[in-house]
Amino acid sequence: MFEIGKVYRYSNQKSDCIEPIVDGLPNFFYETRNDRGDSNIVFQKGIHQIKSVKLEDGTTRVPAIIISSSPHKARTDITPWEDVFDPDYGHIKYYGDAKNKEKKASEWPGNELLLEMFTIYSSPEEAERMLRAVPLVFFKRVEVDGRKKGNLEFEGFGIIESVELITQFDPKLSNPYFSNYVFNMCVFSIRDENEFFSWEWIEARRNKNLSTKETLKYAPKAWRKWIKEGTTGLYKVRRNISVPKIIKKSEQIPERGSKEEDTLKRIYDFYSGKKHIFELLAMRVTQEIFEDSGAKFYPGWITSKSGDRGIDFVARMDVSSQLSALKIIILGQAKCEKLDNPTNGVHIARTVARLKRGWFGVYVTTSYFSDNVQLEVMDDQYPIMLICGKKIAETVGKIIYKKGMTVEDFLCELEYEYHTDNKRIEEILSC
Repeated sequence: MFEIGKVYRYSNQKSDCIEPIVDGLPNFFYETRNDRGDSNIVFQKGIHQIKSVKLEDGTTRVPAIIISSSPHKARTDITPWEDVFDPDYGHIKYYGDAKNKEKKASEWPGNELLLEMFTIYSSPEEAERMLRAVPLVFFKRVEVDGRKKGNLEFEGFGIIESVELITQFDPKLSNPYFSNYVFNMCVFSIRDENEFFSWEWIEARRNKNLSTKETLKYAPKAWRKWIKEGTTGLYKVRRNISVPKIIKKSEQIPERGSKEEDTLKRIYDFYSGKKHIFELLAMRVTQEIFEDSGAKFYPGWITSKSGDRGIDFVARMDVSSQLSALKIIILGQAKCEKLDNPTNGVHIARTVARLKRGWFGVYVTTSYFSDNVQLEVMDDQYPIMLICGKKIAETVGKIIYKKGMTVEDFLCELEYEYHTDNKRIEEILSC
């Protein structure tokens, strides 16, 4: 049994499947043992296909594909991009395995496998989905007590919902630009299984004596429902936690001694004595976050101090590019605050008070948001995005990695662009 959010020990002693606990964590190999009491589920690559089995009718079946990610390698020479895991809201954003332009993005083995699966997942034929669809099982490699290797956090299971062909940049390559795929995964609900994922289903799929239809009795209910209804029924099977998702302070501030902590301190020190200029960085960070999610973001202007009334910058987000495109006004508030003090909820209320119907707010702080502030925003359903210090540091880190610049050089470059304007907010719609 696996539980979402729980960390499992994946040690080098893979032959030892009899111990349920290893180094104080549940043993991955104990949880994946078969009827004979052993486990041969070993994977190192981020996209790993469990060995297929040949069935009695001559066809083959892939039991599962394991998708794993190493966030601690993000924005390094090894992995300069970052996967996004949000299983509580049924979503994972995963970058494919293309590393350079020596071959097409679709020719890398992991990408080729997932593209083939996406075609099957998208099939309108129930029989096609039942016989050929392979479940994706998600893990995230995490650090435990200073140990970076051998710890797997279970993130659920599901399928690929959509695929994007993108351009990536790796400055250590002689040809730094190359094509890759981003796979948007749908994480399925396991509420009918009391929030447990049983590996018995995967073992059943590894049993060559069972037909694929026979293995369905071991499958989670959400998988069986999706097999029947296809992509049009994804909203019925997507995992979605209904309780408020409070982000703890420890998740909003950079880890002590980390690269992100150093970046955030440099940002705070740079704006010491000129915190009003931080507004331009806040808008730039907001733009990067919106565009990273696929949205079309148009930066507007920094408001004049004399008449900002709680608004520091104005921008716009466009949904669709057709005649019926929606242009959504974004009002931003920026606060360069002490890194260890929570931001004041009064400032958020001032921003919300300026929003008209259909407008959207963004509040950017070098600090963090208390539980009470987050609950107030959720309870009142304020249309506002909260961007904390850690997110600023991560985003700036990604920008300067692409540019090959230091934090200070980037902020100086940005400072030259700083100017204010006193336009009417609605003028952003015609920009």
